[in-house]
Amino acid sequence: MITGSCLCGGIRFEVDGPLEPIQVCHCGQCRKAQGTAFATNIPAAESRFRLLAGQALLSSFSSSAGKQRCFCSRCGSPIFSRNERIPGVLRVRAGTLDGELDTRLQAHFFTAHKANWFDIDDGLPCYAEFAPSVE
Repeated sequence: MITGSCLCGGIRFEVDGPLEPIQVCHCGQCRKAQGTAFATNIPAAESRFRLLAGQALLSSFSSSAGKQRCFCSRCGSPIFSRNERIPGVLRVRAGTLDGELDTRLQAHFFTAHKANWFDIDDGLPCYAEFAPSVE
């Protein structure tokens, strides 16, 4: 079981592992939502995600049609997103997970939209948009 929380600790959750590989998204929405050069997302079946505390603190924002970004209303930490195009799957923010993870980065997505001040030089596959088999 992998645990996670927001910055203030008001939202706590667990994900029944093992974890999928981490997907790095460079799209403009993820950059704005994270306040960083990219978002680090781990796809997880909604059935494997359990909210342990903080239901009242969990807020959401519709960033585009069918996409909800869920975050802590107290400290602003992004927790996960969900997209109607991928029913039953949450994209948990890797930075909210506790301890050592048994997964690694998979690839960079939406690199056509990456910040010009960030260089990708880790040797991972890069995709201008989605990878052919990843959505």
